[in-house]
Amino acid sequence: MVYKTKGTCSQAINVEVEDGIITSVQFVGGCAGNTAGIAKLVVGMKADDVISRLEGTPCGTRPTSCPDQLAKALKQFKAGQTANA
Repeated sequence: MVYKTKGTCSQAINVEVEDGIITSVQFVGGCAGNTAGIAKLVVGMKADDVISRLEGTPCGTRPTSCPDQLAKALKQFKAGQTANA
């Protein structure tokens, strides 16, 4: 899925989840090293674990961040899976 971010330097997040496990994450824009590191860390993790760890993470004085936006993307993905079930 492609998630359009809000309130961050990144513009979007491409994320793939199979059977509740994150298989791929790619940030479009943002701080290249930080977003690449986040992407590598979360691949292979359960989406629920990533949501619980990253949700609510601020970026400086901003109330959201690229990690927080990834959590929001995963929540949206999960909501879509539930709606389609």
